[in-house]
Amino acid sequence: MRTNTALRDDAFLCEAMERFGDVVYRLALCRLDSRADAEDVYQEVFLRLLRDTTDFRDDEHLKAWLLRVTVSRCNDLRRSAWSRRTAPLEAAATMAAPVAERHEALWQAVRTLPDDLRTAVWLHYVEGYGTDEIAALTGCRPATARTRLHRARKRLKHELEGSDDEQQERLAADAAYQSAR
Repeated sequence: MRTNTALRDDAFLCEAMERFGDVVYRLALCRLDSRADAEDVYQEVFLRLLRDTTDFRDDEHLKAWLLRVTVSRCNDLRRSAWSRRTAPLEAAATMAAPVAERHEALWQAVRTLPDDLRTAVWLHYVEGYGTDEIAALTGCRPATARTRLHRARKRLKHELEGSDDEQQERLAADAAYQSAR
């Protein structure tokens, strides 16, 4: 057990929460589809920042660190026995509200993507990261990040343009994809 550990000062933590809190929360909400779980991840990420001793080079380094920790904590939560035995009580209807209001059909389709594809889409299109950065944040190879974006785009195109018969085929393909992972 760690004792006598210096914590970051309140001003640093408040500044980080002010600047990047929405980014952390929205990414957690995108990954978990539950406001309560996203709030828990938000708190855990900033508690970890409070205790962490990393010397951040700049704001972009801090943001990348926060997003990496958020993805990691979401993955941990998804793998937990508790998460596997429960189902969320809500859909993430408020995810990125201004964007969702303008593009509800698109974001509804994004919400149906598997976690890894949804995260790649979110980090690329909402947060503005390139595939090399997405790979670093999610712990995969850059080629994998590009593949995830490609698959996500393809699924979204079919989802938004497809017929009912095609939707049934996609559901079967999604089930096969999930079982193969």
